[in-house]
Amino acid sequence: MPGRSLLLSAALAITAAVPVLGAGPAGAVTPPAGKPADIGRQTLPSGDGWASSGTGTTGGAAAPASNVHVVTDRAGLAAALASPGPRIIYVKGVIDVDKTCADFATGGYTLAGYLAAYDPAVWGRDTEPSGPMEDARAASAAAQTKYIKLKVPSDTTIAGLPGATIRHVNLHVDKADNVIIRNIRFEDAADCFPQWDPTDGDEGNWNSLYDNISVTGSTHVWIDHNTFTDGDNPDSDQPLYFGRPYQVHDGQADITNGSDFVTVSWNKFSDHDKTMLIGSTNNPATDRGKLSVTVHHNEFSGNLQRLPRVRFGKVHVYNNYYQVPDAEPFEYALGVGVESQIYAENNYFRLSRSVDPADLLYNWGGTTLTAKGNLLRVGGKETPIDLVSVYNAKNDPDLGADAGWTPALHTGIDPAASVRREVSRHAGAGEIH
Repeated sequence: MPGRSLLLSAALAITAAVPVLGAGPAGAVTPPAGKPADIGRQTLPSGDGWASSGTGTTGGAAAPASNVHVVTDRAGLAAALASPGPRIIYVKGVIDVDKTCADFATGGYTLAGYLAAYDPAVWGRDTEPSGPMEDARAASAAAQTKYIKLKVPSDTTIAGLPGATIRHVNLHVDKADNVIIRNIRFEDAADCFPQWDPTDGDEGNWNSLYDNISVTGSTHVWIDHNTFTDGDNPDSDQPLYFGRPYQVHDGQADITNGSDFVTVSWNKFSDHDKTMLIGSTNNPATDRGKLSVTVHHNEFSGNLQRLPRVRFGKVHVYNNYYQVPDAEPFEYALGVGVESQIYAENNYFRLSRSVDPADLLYNWGGTTLTAKGNLLRVGGKETPIDLVSVYNAKNDPDLGADAGWTPALHTGIDPAASVRREVSRHAGAGEIH
């Protein structure tokens, strides 16, 4: 890859040369002759995780000049995604929606009305909400979905120019093949209309719809060097309704519904609850034999769960940097779900003294996990950690220690001792070198 100064120069040259795509027609051009390759033309390196399997992942790298776009707003992004492929889409500046939650509300929906209708003291706790106010909530949610969920088609690269941000938008890679998303700060894909479900768990829960990136039924996807955050709207600031947190966010990068051959690399995920779900249900018909995902060199900082949570898939989780500063909201790092085959290798876990290392794993119906070369830091002391043995010492039933496979698709695996330094310096948007 080119050096950072050359990369930024190339990106700026492209920005200057390409007519900006806002709400109007798409402009396009190839990089000027003699300039180094830019991130829009870069492809996933050979052997870099599951997304390199078979045909590999090239995104829109083969796009002709007419299919290269620079976008600065939601309308421009939507237009570029709907344009002929293969396509390269450069995101410039901050892309945000130009509507508020009030603009999506319909059918007489109000939060106050919804709370009054489904207060457990009135509605009870045995059945999910139904009736006029739930219908109004669902219709309002459908209006929001139509506006903020943008479909990403096959043979697409979405690359951020310096400082690029996508806010309040859900990129949906659905039934697509060969997609690259890189170098973008994703913020606050908040649900205006969370649904109350009193039957979810012992006390009920609020559930929301949107991820920053959703990968459903898709193959060969590379999500690289992005930053994911709830911005100025963290779930920790949300109120309690019916004694439960009013959850307005879902995942940051979820991979579900039979997706396969995905690499998630060098991203920063911070201060979020449900971070990365791999496999959406316990139904084997859709997901068994799929969900092959590599998760490497990512930073998880202050996240509460799903780092990732896995069902069915052969998932290689290596060289990630986990920071868990507080035991109170933290739930777990790796979720061992039904028929999951997680291979957790050379990760670095930095925990506060309040966090029990046995809580790094959680059993969601799985039976086994391979863990090797992982490192634990508490205070200033680093020690090797056998994740499975530590979990089994506290929990029953025991997890097995052999996931039944050995990853072959990976580039160099770094010593765990170097992960904290390398990932904290080089992960996230703006750090492609």
